Amino acid sequence: MREFSRTDRVAQQIQKEIAVILQREIKDPRLGMVTVSAVEVSRDLSYAKIFITVFNTQDEDAAKQSAKVLNEATGYIRSLLGKRIRARIMPELKFVVDNSLMEGMRISNLVDSIIREDNAKHVDEDVESVDAADISDSEEGTDNVDDTDSEEGTDTDGKAQ
Repeated sequence: MREFSRTDRVAQQIQKEIAVILQREIKDPRLGMVTVSAVEVSRDLSYAKIFITVFNTQDEDAAKQSAKVLNEATGYIRSLLGKRIRARIMPELKFVVDNSLMEGMRISNLVDSIIREDNAKHVDEDVESVDAADISDSEEGTDNVDDTDSEEGTDTDGKAQ
């Protein structure tokens, strides 16, 4: 049995070709740095949902604008895709912004900041506990003063005479 279904193979091929088309053929200044992150193709191969990721933008509106520009150019992109892929049916294309990468980065940054805060809190607690231990050691040290050098019968090295 095959490892991948026909729709998976077609989706993979469409992803490769659209990535090349976006890189080399589409010269719209409104587009940012766009990459194709995934493609879902319907079972009858008549529809393809293309998930795009827009880099170098923290603004969600800019990513939506890029998707809008690509959706307006689907006819041109579909014709270029038809020339590159030999298929009886060329699916209708719909570009959708994929927020999973940005969401993953946001969650990773949140986790990192919590870890930093937690480490800073533990460092502060450690400093406080060390200070408290130093204070208790110094209080205990005043009761047990070692006066061996001042006792008679010892020289300055602390050896008995």
